Amino acid sequence: MYGIFDTHAHYDDKAFDDDREELLESLPANGIGRVVNIGASPASCRRTIDLMERYDYIYGAIGIHPSETGGLDEEGFAWLEDACRRKKCVAVGEIGLDYYWKEPEREIQKKWFVRQLKLAKECGLPVVIHSRDAARDTAEIMREQKAEETGGVIHCYSYTREMAETFLDMGFYFGIGGVLTFQNARKLKEAVAYLPLEKIVLETDCPYLAPAPNRGRRNSSLYLPYVVTALAELKGVSEETVRKTTWENAVKLYRMDEA
Repeated sequence: MYGIFDTHAHYDDKAFDDDREELLESLPANGIGRVVNIGASPASCRRTIDLMERYDYIYGAIGIHPSETGGLDEEGFAWLEDACRRKKCVAVGEIGLDYYWKEPEREIQKKWFVRQLKLAKECGLPVVIHSRDAARDTAEIMREQKAEETGGVIHCYSYTREMAETFLDMGFYFGIGGVLTFQNARKLKEAVAYLPLEKIVLETDCPYLAPAPNRGRRNSSLYLPYVVTALAELKGVSEETVRKTTWENAVKLYRMDEA
């Protein structure tokens, strides 16, 4: 039986300060075979490096979240360039655009999104894209920068089926997590029903977005079986097929040698 691959987690978050080690050590015995911890700020990237060096089954993505780009400068970017070349760094991310908040200014977000897309290309790494209320600009910049050459994943996909076609045409994967289990997630369910299973990967975005029946609680990889069940029902396939296919997809996404 295949394990579950959590392609997007934030175990460096303070929400795990009380029991991080205990929780992470429990993952393999509970069927979680691999995790990619995702950087969002310089500090979280450093913590991510620590986690991926301490645990065999944890890998890392290094990047600056759009909401954190206001404090990024050339010195910080130079550090990112070095960090992205570490052995267990498997992606540049999470990067992108977030227009839900008014700050940082959109032009600042765009500047560092472009720079990090170029960095991914230089390093030969895929990208983890964060896009919130910014579908059109995200897609436009990705086209301009030929993001299909690096490939990657649209994290926590939340747009329409029509927008999914755009990202699918670029060859991107789609990160699907706890929101799929929410009763009011009609738009997402329509998009997921359209997407080929071969382009879907599982993610938690923990400690956020815990699936039903744990909605509102701290999320963790241990809750991913609820997402597996929801995805299997939506696709009309077995849960084992979902685990196997999404594992293989994640290995391809992050260009890992072994399945």
